[in-house]
Amino acid sequence: MKSIKLLATSLCNEININRLSNHFGINKKHQWDEPLVLSEEQLKGILRLPEGKLAYIFSFGSMVFLDFEHHEIMDLLEYLKKIDKNLMPVSSLDYSDDYTVMINSGQEFSVSNECTVIPKVGEMYLEIIATVLAKSVALSRIEDQIDDLMDAVEDVINYLETGRLNISDEKLARMSGKILGFKYNTLSHIMLLDKPEITWINEESENLYIALEEQFELGDRYEKIRHKTETLLDITEVFTSLVHAKRGTRLEWMIIFLIAFEIVLSIVMSLLGIY
Repeated sequence: MKSIKLLATSLCNEININRLSNHFGINKKHQWDEPLVLSEEQLKGILRLPEGKLAYIFSFGSMVFLDFEHHEIMDLLEYLKKIDKNLMPVSSLDYSDDYTVMINSGQEFSVSNECTVIPKVGEMYLEIIATVLAKSVALSRIEDQIDDLMDAVEDVINYLETGRLNISDEKLARMSGKILGFKYNTLSHIMLLDKPEITWINEESENLYIALEEQFELGDRYEKIRHKTETLLDITEVFTSLVHAKRGTRLEWMIIFLIAFEIVLSIVMSLLGIY
């Protein structure tokens, strides 16, 4: 029984895979749902031993490496950074997941949290497994980021409980922008609700994708993120209303003060005119 070791990692929110594709001489315009696949031919000159290795690069900032050693991953990332300046230097793979694919010609598909068994080596199967792993680690990044944002909102709520509100329009705008960004990333960049094109024309591929999607709980995790996003948007709307109400009250007091000042000034001027 042959095994293939996979490591998936999420590096950023977006990677320009068409720019990378042009660099490697792959004359193909990749669609939003297609990963860039680097095979032995493209990895020559980057890795000392490229034989049997593959790298999948996804536009939503994830990469999946097949049979790579850690130093080989870092070598490839360093090389890619020179091509796409948006790729930040990486010292550690904070959002990553190891996985194993076993090839057993006498066994049907079998999916677990640590391993998937397939009856034969096929690019189609490997790409589907890589796609699910890439989405999973990208979700892990978003989950942490939105939890951090929830903590920041909680601090504002605790401050409100003291009866004070001191938050600027700029901070509210940034907070709302981040929340909407999470919503956009989960729906568009990660294409969480979309299946790979091959699953629409191949039943085995569809069954494998569905099994992996359920194993990694992509749907449930998306729903949790969506719920948190909607909750955060509701909270920021309340903040906005409170800030506007506070500003309106302050404006009303300023108008009252100006009217009172004008009355007092008129009285003083009248008195000065008499005397």
